[in-house]
Amino acid sequence: MSHIPAPQSFAAARAASRSLAALAFTRLRFAALSLVLLFACTGLAQAQDWSYRVRPGDTLWDLGAKHLKNGINWRRLQEHNRIADPYHLPPGTRMLFPVGWLRIEPAKARVIAVRGAVNLLTSEKAAAALVVEGMRIGIGSRVETGPGASATLEFADGSRLMIQDNSRISFDELSSYGSTGMVDTRMRLQRGRTLNRVIPAKGPASRYIIDTPSATSSVRGTHFRVSAGDEGAPDATEVLEGKVAVGNQRTEVMLRPGYGTVAAAGAAPSAPIRLLPAPALSAAPPEQLPATIAWLPVEGAVAYRVEVVRDDAPEVLLFEARTSDTRQRIDDLPAGRHRVQVRAVAANGLGGRDSSQVFNVNDQPAPPLTISPLDGQRLNLPRPRFEWTRAEGAERTRLQVAADEHFGQPLIDTEVAGQRFRPSESLAPGKYYWRVASRDGKGHAGRYGNVLPFEISDAPVDPGLEAPQAAKGMLTLRWQKGEPGQRYRVQIAREPDFSKLLLEEVVDVPQIELKRPGGGTWHVRVQTIEDDGYAAPYGPPQQIRLPCRVCYGAGAAGALLLLLSL
Repeated sequence: MSHIPAPQSFAAARAASRSLAALAFTRLRFAALSLVLLFACTGLAQAQDWSYRVRPGDTLWDLGAKHLKNGINWRRLQEHNRIADPYHLPPGTRMLFPVGWLRIEPAKARVIAVRGAVNLLTSEKAAAALVVEGMRIGIGSRVETGPGASATLEFADGSRLMIQDNSRISFDELSSYGSTGMVDTRMRLQRGRTLNRVIPAKGPASRYIIDTPSATSSVRGTHFRVSAGDEGAPDATEVLEGKVAVGNQRTEVMLRPGYGTVAAAGAAPSAPIRLLPAPALSAAPPEQLPATIAWLPVEGAVAYRVEVVRDDAPEVLLFEARTSDTRQRIDDLPAGRHRVQVRAVAANGLGGRDSSQVFNVNDQPAPPLTISPLDGQRLNLPRPRFEWTRAEGAERTRLQVAADEHFGQPLIDTEVAGQRFRPSESLAPGKYYWRVASRDGKGHAGRYGNVLPFEISDAPVDPGLEAPQAAKGMLTLRWQKGEPGQRYRVQIAREPDFSKLLLEEVVDVPQIELKRPGGGTWHVRVQTIEDDGYAAPYGPPQQIRLPCRVCYGAGAAGALLLLLSL
């Protein structure tokens, strides 16, 4: 006997059935919407025709052999275009090729610039290889950039993709439709940031699509940026030129220049948001590196991005940094004509419009070679001498000394006509850095050379007196030899304050011989004199205890004790 449900059960069953149907419809709707963007981009390319203008000498079979895939006979092309005489194609007339009949060929991307460590993985199981300029990247490959690294790729149609630091991107489709100029480029940005400059589409099958975890951006020719989880922010698309369609299974938005959208995981892309305005640069273009770029704050900005690109190829990245300050230091760049770009970043993660400034980096004349102080040298001279060579074409040298390796506030910043410099003021004990650059007769300054650390010690110079030698009524003192060209001032006194001198003499060698003084305790100190006349502080005084005069009469020399007074 079958069970007859109560009226309430029928109602519940009917409600459940409707709920399941609604859920199924919703899922089907989401699946259909996920395809909308792709079909919008392709314009239903498979149902459209590529248009070709006939040139003198074209024949139907030649065009078929050149553009049609295997299995498509030129006679089908004749029928499709209703050509009565296949032997006569009037120049200038239009022929239509169904996109589905066109030959599809792999079209690898070419690496045109690399900065830092960039890895290429050709498959999930393949070992990573370093990306180098000129390398070809095909379907199924993945590119990963590390900190401070970037790569610029060029596709078959001339479109360019800049992959910025800490990014990962996979290439799902890199193909072309024969020699039609139509290119199919599809990729997945799993993390990081990209800048895209897309050539306008040359036919209905051309497409350029970037998927992120939360949205898909599709274009047919424009200039835009895409990020995926940059600094923990949602996925973002920012349009600089042209239009970009951004969507997922929930909705689709169309972005115009100066607008962007963000999409968090599982959420629909936001309505178009106006990008923050470009910051106003407040400093002149750098004439010499290192240099600091400064700008005025932008209302609504939580950070700023600073980039330097080649002026003739703005997709080639030379420097990038993110900062919460309104200034950024740039230490080094290759020689050439460059462009610095600064943009504000909003709290929602969208980067704003760029302010830009063109400047030249000149690496000539070359920086001088450094002589002294040496790298990491410890000096006992509060006024050390800096010395360098003269580079070819240089007339003057710019010297900087600072307490920090970034030279934020140089303690010494001067230009010298010669190849030596000794500061007029003493440097306090501590660690310092120095560097030099050349300037030619026209006033052009080259880049600075390597930054060299050195240290100033407050310990007096210790000449290292050896034990005195006495023989035949004479006393000989010797000490450690210094640098070539140095001289030495020797003082001997009975009192430790050297108020009354028995001897003061300047010698060229680290040795002095004098008639024997009286017995008892004597004090000796030595001062080094540089070849330019600069006298270093005296070394620590040292004591000599001499016996009575008759002790000198022993003919042979006797080594006497030398006590250091520290």
